[in-house]
Amino acid sequence: MTTAGAEMKEASLQITGMTCAACANRIEKGLNKLEGIQQANVNFAMETAHVQFNPSQVTLQQMQHRIDKLGYQAVPKQNRDDAGDNRDRELSIQKRKLIASALLSLPLLWSMVTHFSFTSWIWMPDIFMNPWFQLVLATPVQFIIGWQFYIGAYKALRNKSANMDVLIALGTSAAYFYSVYLSMQWGVNGSDAHHGPSLYFETSAVLITLVILGKLFESRAKGRASDAIKALMGLQAKSAIVLRDGEEMVIPVEEVVVGDLVLVKPGEKVPIDGEVVEGVSAVDESMLTGESIPVDKQPGDSVIGGAVNRNGRLKVRAAKIGKDTALAQIIRVVEQAQGSKAPIQRVADRISGIFVPIVVALAALAFFIWYIGVVPGDFAEALEKTIAILVIACPCALGLATPTSIMAGSGRAAEMGVLFKGGEHLESTHKIKTVVLDKTGTVTKGKPELTDVATASLAEEVFLRYAAAAESHSEHPLAEAIVAGVKGRGIALPAVQQFEAIPGYGIRAIVEGKEVLAGTRKLMEQRHIPVREAFAAMEQLERAGKTVMLFAIDGEYSGMIAVADTMKDSSREAIARLKQMGIEVIMITGDNKRTAAAIAKEAGIDRVLAEVLPEGKADEVKKLQAEGKMVAMVGDGINDAPALAVADIGMAIGTGTDIAMEAADVTLMRGDLNSIPDAIFMSRKTMVNIRQNLFWALAYNSLGIPVAAIGLLAPWVAGAAMAFSSVSVVLNALRLQRMKVK
Repeated sequence: MTTAGAEMKEASLQITGMTCAACANRIEKGLNKLEGIQQANVNFAMETAHVQFNPSQVTLQQMQHRIDKLGYQAVPKQNRDDAGDNRDRELSIQKRKLIASALLSLPLLWSMVTHFSFTSWIWMPDIFMNPWFQLVLATPVQFIIGWQFYIGAYKALRNKSANMDVLIALGTSAAYFYSVYLSMQWGVNGSDAHHGPSLYFETSAVLITLVILGKLFESRAKGRASDAIKALMGLQAKSAIVLRDGEEMVIPVEEVVVGDLVLVKPGEKVPIDGEVVEGVSAVDESMLTGESIPVDKQPGDSVIGGAVNRNGRLKVRAAKIGKDTALAQIIRVVEQAQGSKAPIQRVADRISGIFVPIVVALAALAFFIWYIGVVPGDFAEALEKTIAILVIACPCALGLATPTSIMAGSGRAAEMGVLFKGGEHLESTHKIKTVVLDKTGTVTKGKPELTDVATASLAEEVFLRYAAAAESHSEHPLAEAIVAGVKGRGIALPAVQQFEAIPGYGIRAIVEGKEVLAGTRKLMEQRHIPVREAFAAMEQLERAGKTVMLFAIDGEYSGMIAVADTMKDSSREAIARLKQMGIEVIMITGDNKRTAAAIAKEAGIDRVLAEVLPEGKADEVKKLQAEGKMVAMVGDGINDAPALAVADIGMAIGTGTDIAMEAADVTLMRGDLNSIPDAIFMSRKTMVNIRQNLFWALAYNSLGIPVAAIGLLAPWVAGAAMAFSSVSVVLNALRLQRMKVK
C-alpha cells in the first residue's frame, strides 16, 4: 500500500537467474507485497522489473534484498551497455557448458542408439557399454553443468513454489540415481564387463544438453527481439565538441550541460536538443520525422539530438540533454512498452503459476499407474514415462508467448514511427472501430498557405509585389502565408514607406508611393471602393473553405488572394486505408460548418462535427462511446488533451519534441495520418501473433503430457520437443519485426 498523495517514482531493475515465467511471477508477487510499491511488472523475456514506488516507504536496496531472498539477483538498470555485456557474458558461459555437455553426452547417446534392432549394425566400443565409464561421463553433466537447475529448484522450493528447474532437476535426477543404483547392483553381482545393464545415464545427460541448447537459442532470439531499442540507441551521439573558455573540447555527451555551445561538423550527429545560434546547414531528421528530405537550418531554428548534419558547420546552444532529449524519451517509451504487460499476458501468467505443481502431481500419478497397473513391478519403464512427462511439460514456451510478441511488435511499430506507451495499449488498439480526427494540424498542415490569386487589371506579378509588400509588416498568420507564398514564387518585395493595421478590417500601407488596402468586404465598403464584381468568385472560394482578402491600390479594386490551411498530402490516402479496414472516420473541429465540410469532402470523410469548442471535444467522444463504439481520438496533444484522455485510445500527432505527451496512449512521431492505420495494423498483427504463440505453447504441453503418459515419448525426444517449443514461439514473434504495411 502507498500513502495517499505521495509522489511516486519509477525504477527499472535488471534481473538475473530467471529460468521461466514462474520465476517472473514469483518476483512480481514478492515485490508487490512490499509496503510502498504501487505496481511491479516483471518481464521474463527482457529480464527486467519495472516498479512504481513511494521512495518514502521503500528503497531500491529493499527491493533488491527481497529479490535476492527469492533466489535471484537484481541491479538498477542504469547502463544499457552493461546489461548487454552481462547477456553476452552469460551466453559465452552457456556456450562453453553446451560444448562440454555435448562432448560428454555423445558416447552415452551412441550407446543408446545401438540398443535398437535396426541400428545393431553400428560399431560400438565395448567401453561405451561399461556402467562405470557411463557414470564417469554422466556425473559432471549432472552435477557441474546441470548444477544451475538444482540451484534454481532449491530456491523455488524454499519459497514454496515450483518452476522449470524443479521439473528438470526431478526428471534428470530420477534417471541418474536409478542408473547409479543399477550400476552398483551390476558391480556387486560381477556381471559381464562388456555388457552392462540397461541404464538411463544418457537420458539425464542428453536432457541437460538439450535444455541448455534450447536456452541458448532462446537467449539469442530474445536478444534479437530488442533490436529496435539497439537501433534507437545507435542513433545517439557518444561525444560532443563544446566551446568552453574559447576553446574546443571533445567530451562525452553525458558531460554536456544546458547552455553549452556545441559545434556540429558536417556528417556528424547532433548530440543534444538545442537551438542553432550560428551557421547554415541541411539536417537529416528522418530518424524522428520520417521525412527523407533534409531540413534547412539557420540561426533561431531548433535541432533534435540524433539528427545528422549534412553539409554546413553549426553552432548549437544546448537546451535539452541526457534523458530529457526527444530521442531519450522515445527510447524510454519503447522500453516501457516492451517491459509492460498486456492484459492477455496475465492469463498466461496465472496458468504458468499453477502449471508446475499440477504436472508434478500428474507425473507421480502416471508413475504409479505404470508401476502398479500397466507393467507391474517394472520400475525402469514407469520411471521413463514419468521423466518424459516432467520434461515435456516445462511451461517455458507459455511464459515467452506474450512478452516476445509485445517486444517485437512494439519495436517494429517504433521503426514505423508509432510509439505505444504500454502493452495494454498495443493490445487495445486492435479493437478500435471509430477514429475521430482533429482538423487543424492533424488532417490539415495547421499552417495557412497561399492557394489562389485573381487580379482585376494589373499583371499577376505586379499585383503580388504590392500585395505581399503591404502584408510584410503585418504579424497576422494570414499575412505571413501571403508573404511566404509570394517569396516562394521568386518575386522580390519593394520597400514599404508606411504601414497601419486597422483592427477587425485589415491593413493600409504605402508601397512605392502607392496606397495599398488589404482586408475584408467591410474595409472596402468603408473606403467606398466598389468590389461587387468580385463577390461571386469570393463566395466560391469561401465555400471551398478558404479565407479571402480583397486588395485595392490607389482607391481602385485590384484583386483578391485566397489563403487556406491546406490538407496534408497523406490525409486522403490514410483515410481511405482506414475505411478499407472497416473503421468509421469522423472529423472534429472548431471551424464553421462550411469550411469543415469543404475539408472533409476533399479528405474523403463522411461525418463532421463542426463548431466544437476545445472543451467540448471530450464530450463528443463520450457521446460516441455511449453509442457502444470503441473510439480512438487523434489530435495534436495540446487543446485536444481532454479528448485524448477520455478516448479509449488517445493518439497524439508529434514530431519528436513533445514525444511523451501525458494525455496520449500512442504517439505518432511522423505527423503523417498513415501512422494511424499503421498503428491499428501492428496491433492486429501482434494480437494474432500472441494468440498463435499461446495456442502452440498450450498445444505442446496439452498434447505432449498425454502422449508421454501413454508411453509414446522417449525422455530425450521430450527434451528436444520442449527446447523446440520455446525457440519456435520466439521465432514466430520475431516475424513481427519483418512486418510490412499495405
